[in-house]
Amino acid sequence: MIKGLREEVWRANRELVEHGLVILTFGNVSGFDRAAGLMIIKPSGVPYDKLKPADMVAVDLEGKVAAGRLAPSSDTPTHLALYRAFPEIGGVSHAHSEYATSFAQARREIPCLGTTHADHFNGPVPVTRLLTPKEVREDYEGNTGKVIVERFTLEGTRGVGLDPLHMPAVLVAGHGPFAWGRTSAEAVRNTLVLEMSAKMAVLTWVANDRAARLPSHILQKHFERKHGPNAYYGQKRKPEAKRSGRK
Repeated sequence: MIKGLREEVWRANRELVEHGLVILTFGNVSGFDRAAGLMIIKPSGVPYDKLKPADMVAVDLEGKVAAGRLAPSSDTPTHLALYRAFPEIGGVSHAHSEYATSFAQARREIPCLGTTHADHFNGPVPVTRLLTPKEVREDYEGNTGKVIVERFTLEGTRGVGLDPLHMPAVLVAGHGPFAWGRTSAEAVRNTLVLEMSAKMAVLTWVANDRAARLPSHILQKHFERKHGPNAYYGQKRKPEAKRSGRK
């Protein structure tokens, strides 16, 4: 099982490069096997073109290396915080892609201006608060995960009730985007759509600096036709034909 997940996570990390979402050694992707209680993640500081499936590192939920000869990504505590808080997810992706990172540095959410955004994110992509000096000093990466979870769950914040599968991304203020999904491949796809949504928001404002947000009734229609209980986008899976055979 871990071997298969290593291959999947290795491939997902390579896709960050193929989609132009990272340069040098920026960014990382992980996948989580909940049955085994292990996360597979990119090793720290290794160039993407040098990565092999066997280089992927396995760590437990406490961050202890369970398998692998290399040190795991420095963002490992952030990934683990998300897996602990969001039991629905099985993959996390982090990239310093230009447009989404620019929104994070501006400490500004990405508004939903059109249906491309609405197809994937149920509303504006949220931004966290800045970490305090104490949080940075004591556990920078772990507390990065903490502010993400806080933005989604703590009472008294605007993030109350945010569903991590309906809003599979966040902007960490002053830092950059994190995205997730049911698998590592899905997390990378969400990172790609996040970057495209951020870029299109900027270009929309270039075309019309007074562009309004997409009305909620259109936003909800587009999101729910792909992700709602009565979703109808895409092809329905046909029931498998019964196999016939001689007795």
